[in-house]
Amino acid sequence: MESARNTVQANGITQAVRVAGPPDGVPVLLVHGNVSSSAFWEPLLRRLPETLRVVAPDLRGYGDTDTAPVDATRGLGDFADDVAALLDAPGLFAPGARPVVVGHSLGGGVAMRLLTDHPDRVAGVLLEAPVSPYGFGGTRDLDGTPTTPDFAGTGGGTANPDFVARLAAGDRGTDGPTSPRSVLRSAYVADPASLGADEDLLLESMLSTATGDDNYPGTAVASGHWPGTAAGERGVLNALAPAYFRVADDLVSVPVKPPVTWVRGDADVIVSDTSLFDLAYLGSLGVVPGWPGEADCPAQPMVGQTRAVLDRYAADGGTYREVVLAGCGHSPHLERPAEFVAELLALVGVPAEV
Repeated sequence: MESARNTVQANGITQAVRVAGPPDGVPVLLVHGNVSSSAFWEPLLRRLPETLRVVAPDLRGYGDTDTAPVDATRGLGDFADDVAALLDAPGLFAPGARPVVVGHSLGGGVAMRLLTDHPDRVAGVLLEAPVSPYGFGGTRDLDGTPTTPDFAGTGGGTANPDFVARLAAGDRGTDGPTSPRSVLRSAYVADPASLGADEDLLLESMLSTATGDDNYPGTAVASGHWPGTAAGERGVLNALAPAYFRVADDLVSVPVKPPVTWVRGDADVIVSDTSLFDLAYLGSLGVVPGWPGEADCPAQPMVGQTRAVLDRYAADGGTYREVVLAGCGHSPHLERPAEFVAELLALVGVPAEV
C-alpha cells in the first residue's frame, strides 16, 4: 500500500503523519522507535493489504513533527499523549476507532503507556523489540529492582557523544563505528544486507532526530554511583530511564486487556539481556572502566523483565504471544518482513493471503 504525508494539529503541536488505506479500513497505528521516524515503516507499508487503515506519526522531535520538548519526568507520557490525540483527530481514523497499536523499541513503551492510559481505545498491541516495562538500564531483577537509588548509568549522560555530534551534523558517511550509517548497519539490524535499497531512506529517518537537552539525548545529572551519571529531567533517554518509565504494574492491572503479540529477534543488541547499550553489561565486558562487579551492578535482564510482566498480564486475564526470530536483530519488520506481516495480520484479524 502507498502512504500519503499529512499534518494535523493535535495535543498542541503540529504532527506529521503517514496515512495509508481507506478511511473505513481496519485501523492500525504504527509508533516508531528512537532515532528514527515514521519513514522506518515505509518498507512495511509496501507489504500490507489495502484493507487496512494505517496511521504512522512522527513523534515529537523526529521527522517533520514539531521539535517540542520532552518532559522526562512523565516517562514516555508526552509521546503517548501526542499519539492518543491522533485517535480522534479529523481525517485519520473513523470515529471511535480502536486500532491495533504497533510499537517498535521506544515506540513499544509508548504503546504500553497508551494502553494503560486508554485501554478502551486499543484493540491489540504488537510490541516489536520493546523497551522493558521497567525502562532502559539501571534495574537488576525481573521485578525491576533498582541497581542504585538514583538509577545510575541511565539517561542522557549514557549516549555516545560522538554519535550525537554526528547525528546533529547530518553525517552520512561510514567513517567509524559511531557514524549513524554504521550504527544503522550494526545495531538496528543483525544483517546489514537486509536494509537493501532502503538504507538511505532509513538513514535520513535517523538524521531527522532533533538533538539537544530537550530532545535526544537529554540532560544528565551527576551520580555518586558508577558510572557517575544518572537521568536528568529533560529529553528522550531520560524519559526511557526507569526512574520515570515504569509501567509494569499499570500494565498488569489495566481493566481491559487486549491481546498482545511480542516479536523480537534473538540477535538484538539494543534490547537484550546482554545489551551493548547497557553500561552495566559493557562494564562487565571491560568496555566501560570501573565497573563495580556483578553483585553491585549486573546487566539489566530486559527480555526477562518483559516476559515476567507479560506472564503477569496473562495470569490476570490477558493473553500474549511471544515470537522469537532466530538470527534477527532489533528491527524484525525490516529483517524478517514476511513473518512480521503474518503476525500483524493475525493480530488484526485479516487473512494473510489478502
